[in-house]
Amino acid sequence: MSTLKNHVQLIGNVGQEPTITNLESGKKVARFSLATNEYYKDAKGEKTQTTDWHTVVAWGKTAEIIEKYVVKGKEVGVTGKLRTRTYTTDDGNQRYVTEVEASEILLLGTKNGNSSTE
Repeated sequence: MSTLKNHVQLIGNVGQEPTITNLESGKKVARFSLATNEYYKDAKGEKTQTTDWHTVVAWGKTAEIIEKYVVKGKEVGVTGKLRTRTYTTDDGNQRYVTEVEASEILLLGTKNGNSSTE
C-alpha cells in the first residue's frame, strides 16, 4: 500500500508547447500544462464536459523525452506525484502552487496529437 501514497495518474492533452530549461548542474527540467476532460450528463440529461488543468513538471530523462516528442495538443499519460511549493511575488505576497511531478510519461495518439490510429 505504500506505493499508493501520493500517486497520480492522468491522461490528457498538452495545452501548450512544453518549456525546457537546462540548469547549471546540467540537469534538464520540462514544464507543460495538461488538460483532462470529464464527461457526464447534467440534470436535463444533456452531455456536459468539464476540463481541469494541471501543471506537469519532469526532470532528467523524462524531460528529455518530453523535449523530443511532446507538442501542444498531444495526448499523453502521466504518472507521478503531487508537489506543492511556495514562492513570494514581487509585491511580497506568498503563493502556493501544486504541480504533478512526472516520473513516467506515456505517448498516446499519433504524431499530430490525434488519438486515432493511422
